[in-house]
Amino acid sequence: MNTNIILSGVGGQGILTIAAVLDTAALSENLHVKQSEVHGMSQRGGAVQSHVRISDNEIFSDLIPKGKANMILSVEPMELLRYIPYLKNNGWLITDSKPFANILDYPKKDNLYKQIKSHPNHIIINATDIAKKLGNSKVANMVLLGAASSYIPLSEESMLNAIHSLFKNKSEKIIKLNIEAFQTGKQMAKEFTEFVY
Repeated sequence: MNTNIILSGVGGQGILTIAAVLDTAALSENLHVKQSEVHGMSQRGGAVQSHVRISDNEIFSDLIPKGKANMILSVEPMELLRYIPYLKNNGWLITDSKPFANILDYPKKDNLYKQIKSHPNHIIINATDIAKKLGNSKVANMVLLGAASSYIPLSEESMLNAIHSLFKNKSEKIIKLNIEAFQTGKQMAKEFTEFVY
């Protein structure tokens, strides 16, 4: 088993938290993990990407070659499109529908969605609004991880345990909120794929 995931977004959206959950879950299943990350010019608001590689065999590079990513998971739709050349032919694109319009010439949303929808395996959900309804927009990253979880070869139990472990120094309320966000995202993705396909 080899799984390559590119995580993308802008600083402050929780990309590295998603990576930490995946890493922790994979290690708990005795799998090999390599991760790399790149921060933009400014940590908050600049582009952030992370490569997460998971395998039951030894991994020799922490960077995913072009055309080898099983999934691009993005907390921002334009940032997702930057990494399309890395996606396998049958790979998954999963993104929040809400743009982080931090540039003057940000593309029109409809154009972004059209490009994403041109790939057969895609999920676009309004993770930010879902997170707000749950009580905190900061858990949009966990909504998206939940949406992606059915296409990642890690058990739900491992991922939920990883969330619990990573937030153990926070309040029980924060732990429950992140777990609820994950589970809501998973259900939303199931409904989305049933509706689309």
